[in-house]
Amino acid sequence: MALTALRYSALLPRALPVAGPACGAALTALAQCFQRCAASSSSSWADGSDTTAAACHAPLPAGCRDTIFALSSAPGCSAVAVVRISGPASDAALAGLLPPTQPLPPPRTAALVSLLAPGGTALLDRALVLRFPAPRSFTGEDSAELHLHGSPAVVRAVLRTLGTLRLRPAEPGEFTRRAFDAGKLDLTQVEGLADLLAAETESQRRQALLHSTGAVRRQHEQWRQTLLTCLARLEAVIDFGEDDGIGDDVAAGVAPLVRALRREVEGHLAAAASGELIRSGVRIAIVGPPNAGKSSLLNLLAGHEAAIVSPVPGTTRDLVQVQLELGGVKVILSDSAGLRQTLCPIEAEGVRRAVAAAAQAQIVLHVADAADEGAAGEEGAPELVLAEHAVHLRVLNKADLLPGAEAAAASGQAGAASAPAAVAAAVAAGDGGAAAGGSGTATGAPPARRRDEEPSGFARPMPLLISCKSGQGVDTLLAALRRQVLALVEAGGGDGGLAGALVTRTRHRYHLGEAVAAMARYEALSGRELELSCEELRAAARAVGRVVGAIDTEAVLDELFSTFCIGK
Repeated sequence: MALTALRYSALLPRALPVAGPACGAALTALAQCFQRCAASSSSSWADGSDTTAAACHAPLPAGCRDTIFALSSAPGCSAVAVVRISGPASDAALAGLLPPTQPLPPPRTAALVSLLAPGGTALLDRALVLRFPAPRSFTGEDSAELHLHGSPAVVRAVLRTLGTLRLRPAEPGEFTRRAFDAGKLDLTQVEGLADLLAAETESQRRQALLHSTGAVRRQHEQWRQTLLTCLARLEAVIDFGEDDGIGDDVAAGVAPLVRALRREVEGHLAAAASGELIRSGVRIAIVGPPNAGKSSLLNLLAGHEAAIVSPVPGTTRDLVQVQLELGGVKVILSDSAGLRQTLCPIEAEGVRRAVAAAAQAQIVLHVADAADEGAAGEEGAPELVLAEHAVHLRVLNKADLLPGAEAAAASGQAGAASAPAAVAAAVAAGDGGAAAGGSGTATGAPPARRRDEEPSGFARPMPLLISCKSGQGVDTLLAALRRQVLALVEAGGGDGGLAGALVTRTRHRYHLGEAVAAMARYEALSGRELELSCEELRAAARAVGRVVGAIDTEAVLDELFSTFCIGK
């Protein structure tokens, strides 16, 4: 009887209030718990009912945090399923699943145990159990993990049993929220963890790890500390300059530090586009006239039948999107309606969406029919306006229909001599890049932005000759796309962010932009109006702190007293 009461007394929070109105309620609840356990233990454990667990769980005092549980691994059949528990009653809940004589496993040690239903008569599973007492846990609270066999039936039985122990199912992200509240994670680490869970490519994984492991936090804390140091020096000049002989040279020494920091943050912001591309993906729009083979190319690159292929012009009317990974970077490839004027309102809407997709894409892949010299279907097509830095690649499909295509393919040549005059002239005008997968941007020529400058709507970069039917030139096209994708993400990040943390969220860019603006305003004051200068540095430090969620108004005073010997 006493053992049962002792086991279930742990269901109340460990740290009961020692003062205030909640103290009496907590002690009363504890006493009632002991009484109910003593009264019901002799019968409940014997008959296998769950009345003991229900009776021994007195309501927690107001203000005490719930103990939560949830399946932490992916649902469905698997070898192992992980159930996580966190909160003040974690140890008690774990004790309620163990045999009456089974002690709790040592902290941070895996133990193979039998998990029992309430009453101790029905075996739920043989599982590995780990305990993580506070504060050395993910959430900073008492926590436990149950490593079960991955059967959905086993998981359901254990979760149902935990629910009878007056634990609450966790809300989405609640474990991470508790870790943040306990100071185990900052905002960038929380965001990095979310990105890591959603990572689909190598570059996304690396960037997410840099954020979730604290690299971004350390970088921003260093910037913030520099600003606080500068602010403390200016505050010292204002408050103690006359009495303690702190002269203008101290204030003058702040300006170079702020200037260098502003340039560093600006350089970091310059890579923001690369970081956002890594996180959200590079958009590649396949456009061109009807029946040029756009859908066939999409299916070929995707490796499965994602779009309907038909000889009937206008088959594709809505955007068809697939996700790929090129060079470790996420790519979103979209097929669209053929560009032409049409009286069909449904097809016209598809053409409008194709134009919009091209305007939003970072890479535009213009596909035309090589047998028609790339000109068929262009007359009267809608105007395309590309993004300012969009990359343009021209592709001539159906190379297998050109005269001598089989012989050229067998000899491994692109067959420029056997192509129509326009194709041969375009290839001859290049520098051999067609065989190497080059593009107009590869030679530095910017793509045209409006359709009326060329019959095709683009500047005329060297075309890539391919055949979706025979596979000719597809490897060359993939190599060209891979180079262009890597060039886009490397444009601001040096190495595509594979070594350094990049700005991957609009929130980060906004707050860092605020910090840069505040530092620029400080520099514009040129040492005049020290009070205003302090306000600008304070605003900059506050903006940087918002990135990681660290806003401490007392930090300036701490820095001030640690840097200067005031009151000597």
